[in-house]
Amino acid sequence: MRTLGRTFRLAITTILQIGLDILRGQLKVKETVVMGWYLVSVTAVPAFLMAIPFGVIVTIQIGNIINQLGAQSLLGAASGFAVIQQAAPLASGVLLGGAGASAIAADLGARTVREEIDAMRTMGIDPIQRLVVPRVIAAAVVAPLLALFIILVGVIAAFYLAVIIQGAGPGSYWQSFGSFASQRDLLLGMIKASIFGVIISVIGCQRGLEAKGGPRGVADGVNATVVVSTVGIIGVNFIITLIYTVFFPLQIG
Repeated sequence: MRTLGRTFRLAITTILQIGLDILRGQLKVKETVVMGWYLVSVTAVPAFLMAIPFGVIVTIQIGNIINQLGAQSLLGAASGFAVIQQAAPLASGVLLGGAGASAIAADLGARTVREEIDAMRTMGIDPIQRLVVPRVIAAAVVAPLLALFIILVGVIAAFYLAVIIQGAGPGSYWQSFGSFASQRDLLLGMIKASIFGVIISVIGCQRGLEAKGGPRGVADGVNATVVVSTVGIIGVNFIITLIYTVFFPLQIG
C-alpha cells in the first residue's frame, strides 16, 4: 500500500509539473521527442505482429458462432468492437509496458544506483521535471498512435479472413462495421491507450527512481515494472469499460 501511495503521489506530482512546464514554456521537448521515437522504434514491429493474430483470432472465434446463427453480415461489427474497444488499447499497453516501461525503469534505476539522481538533486535539478515528465508525455502520446496502428492492421486482417475464408460479403462486412462501431468507440480506445501509457510510464519511473541494491535492484525493478503495469492496465481497462457501458450502451448506427 505504501508503494501504491508513492506511485499515486509521483503521478500527481508529474501531472502538476507538466502543467507548470507548459505554462512556463520549460517543457523538455527534445527529451520528449527522443523518448517518443525510442518507444516507437521498440514497439512498432511487435505491434504489427500482434495486431494480425488479434484480428484473425477474433474473427475465427466469433465467426463460428455467427455462422451457426446465420448472421454472417454481423461479423464486421463483432470484429470492430473487439479490436477497437479492447484489443488495440490493451495490446498497446502491454507492448509499452514490456518494452518501453521496462527500458525506462532500467535507465532510471541505473542512474539511481550510480547516485546520478542524488547528484541532480544536489545541483538543484528536479529529477521529475528533467527525467520523468518527458517520459510520461512520450508514453501518453505514443500509446494512442500505437493503438490506432493496431486497429488498422487488425481490422484489415479480420476483413480479409472473413471474406476469403468465412465467406462474408465485403459490403455487408463494412456495413455492419459502420453500423455498430462509431467514432465514440474509436475515441474510447485512444483515451484508454493514453491512460495506459501514463500508468506504465509512471510505474516505470517510480520503480527506477526507487531502485537500490546495485544491478540486482535494477533487475528487480524492471521485473516489477512489467508485472505491475500489466496488472494495472487490465484493472483500469475493466473499470473504464464498465463505466462506458453503463453511460453509453450499445446502439446501432
